[in-house]
Amino acid sequence: MSAITTKFVTDHKLTNEMSLEKLSQYASEILELLTTGVPKRIGRYISQVPVLEELELEAEVNISIVYENVPEGETIRETAQRIIRDNLSERDVRAISRTLIETASDPVVASSRLSRLRRELRTLNAPEKIISATKILEITRASNKIQQERTEQRKNEGLHYPDHFSLESVKERLDLYVVSNTPDKQALADVMIMLCIRPAEIKNLRIVNGGVTGYAKNRGQQDIPRVFRSLEKNEERARQLLTWIQEAIVSRQLKDPGKPGSTYLSAFLKKDEFIPKPYEPLLPSSLRKLGAVFASVVYGPKNPSKANTYANEALRHSPDNHASPSDRYTIVNFRRRGQPYDQAKPF
Repeated sequence: MSAITTKFVTDHKLTNEMSLEKLSQYASEILELLTTGVPKRIGRYISQVPVLEELELEAEVNISIVYENVPEGETIRETAQRIIRDNLSERDVRAISRTLIETASDPVVASSRLSRLRRELRTLNAPEKIISATKILEITRASNKIQQERTEQRKNEGLHYPDHFSLESVKERLDLYVVSNTPDKQALADVMIMLCIRPAEIKNLRIVNGGVTGYAKNRGQQDIPRVFRSLEKNEERARQLLTWIQEAIVSRQLKDPGKPGSTYLSAFLKKDEFIPKPYEPLLPSSLRKLGAVFASVVYGPKNPSKANTYANEALRHSPDNHASPSDRYTIVNFRRRGQPYDQAKPF
């Protein structure tokens, strides 16, 4: 897409000083050029974004493609830095936002990109009007709808896991790891299960005096220590294993699974022997769900309410959040190692 738009701008001698009326004359031509040969999934996605159909924005949207506003290979953090460094206008930021949308595989990915851009801009103390320019309600609504549908589907189907990732198997491996050795992807996955770790927080998580800090938080939320609740009950051993993995990532013995676009862990989980046939392979996000259920189970809850409390603590949810984790995080079909899949029970 970058090469196509560059050539089009050069051939037609377009500049950002030209009027909207003048530039809009090229809208249909550039759109036809860009969508020729585009994969069907992208074409369907573009057609589903109502904002592109609004007449008053039509010219501006198409101009945003012409602007060549997101250089190939530029990360979202670099984009945010460029916005601040070059003092880009709200219009420029809207154009960048739409480019991020157009190159996304679906509205969920698009919404995630825009959210990340807003976070980076806030970190750089960008003006609120610039941050607001990244908000495209149609994408937010489409993303929310898809995620709700996926949540309902997961609730209906539940999460299945192979014996290799059963509570018993994971705990056995955790007990046997020698931290003087170099950890592998399996150790990374097991420690992420042990502490319900999101890939993005693997490097910053800390266990101190019965509390956990460095977890992913909502904007403006303080890093208040959360209760230590883990599949590995021994706090010192859990801290030892976590530090072992973190040091391996820093020294590049392991790759950082939280790096945007990383397939490091997902590729490992798709190994044939790890797929709970006939079900879908586990995802990196599945490990956090397994960890919440396994941590709750090992503490022996006496009733469903206590089970949810343990799961909430393992997930490091705010104690002020009284919503049950069951809807999203504990939709696991729990079974012991060796037990048939059809005997698994929803947690």
